[in-house]
Amino acid sequence: MLSCIAGIVNITGVLAVKVLTTNVTGHFAYFSEELFNKRYGVALEFLLFIGAFLVGAFVSNFLIELVSRRRPQISFAFPMAIEILILFVVGIIGRQALLVYSNGRLIACALLFAMGLQNALVTKVSQSVVRTTHLTGLFTDLGIELSQLFFYRKQFEVKQLSRSISLKLAIIGGFFLGCLSGGYLYQQFALGTLLLAVVLLVFALFYDNILFRFYRLRRRVKSW
Repeated sequence: MLSCIAGIVNITGVLAVKVLTTNVTGHFAYFSEELFNKRYGVALEFLLFIGAFLVGAFVSNFLIELVSRRRPQISFAFPMAIEILILFVVGIIGRQALLVYSNGRLIACALLFAMGLQNALVTKVSQSVVRTTHLTGLFTDLGIELSQLFFYRKQFEVKQLSRSISLKLAIIGGFFLGCLSGGYLYQQFALGTLLLAVVLLVFALFYDNILFRFYRLRRRVKSW
């Protein structure tokens, strides 16, 4: 779900403000190009985009560490709640208000901040195994693991590799699905497309609780 959300945010940011909003790799190249061409104002914009993502990651982990000392069971909810709020505000009033005054830069920074929040959250939860906002590392890991299938023959090794490959394919597929659905919806709803991401985030926020209640209800039914 989170990779699908990232795909939606990515394509919405590109179509709305012509800025990649789920990773910062390309922004370093653009920053260097503008610096070389002595367009320092434009170069500063890309530096702000990079900083927004960094600050989002910082705030996400800071909140998790802070809250986990007293309420560890809800520590991960705070970064998600902030991300929901940002995407909701940009989706509702972004184009009418923010875009007019900032030529899209403020929207881009807000979306990059939100993706920094999400990426740090997923990285923390998965212990640096999974990222959901960009695919470079995933494709690298997927290529490595696919090649390992030719050499690892033991049953437990194949099973472990298959599970890891399936996870990465699911994340990649989720991102592509988010990009495709977001691109289609953008034609009708513009920045309002982000509200779909908000709905998915709210569902993801309560997913564990919903799943727990489902299994508890199923046990009760079986006990009858």
